[in-house]
Amino acid sequence: MTKKATDGDHLTFMLKVTQSNFMGNVRGRPYRVLAVPEDFTLYNLANAILSSFEFDDDHAFGFYDNLTRWSNSMEGYELFSDDDRDPTSEFPGVKKTLVKDVFTYLKKKMLFLFDYGDEWHFRVELTGVEPVGECKSYAKVVKSVGEALPQYGNPDEDDSDEDE
Repeated sequence: MTKKATDGDHLTFMLKVTQSNFMGNVRGRPYRVLAVPEDFTLYNLANAILSSFEFDDDHAFGFYDNLTRWSNSMEGYELFSDDDRDPTSEFPGVKKTLVKDVFTYLKKKMLFLFDYGDEWHFRVELTGVEPVGECKSYAKVVKSVGEALPQYGNPDEDDSDEDE
């Protein structure tokens, strides 16, 4: 970490989240810059990401260090690991893992994979760490660029059932 907190300071992590494709391409894609408190869990971060892109939180997800082939990741954090019914997950869970323990240096990138069926890919990059005077317990979207791709359906389709 390039910035250190002094006694009494709380840190805010600035994370650029870009909606990418299967190949990890992000150029020209919509993105959000989120300011999150240092003690945010990855579970909280996932919910903030989904909310910022207007997605429903209705599928499993994970964070992975391999941006294009998540199944080949050496570092990962999965919602499955927080579920006692799935002892097969090889990675730690997201509900107790803190953002500050994962994003330990500037420019670190992780893939946020949402919905293992449809495989929505979001590249998450630590772009800054800032001390703040007062501790905030929520995420804030500080920049929003581009219209998010819709979670369900094709935006060009006409859903009307009008008779001709």
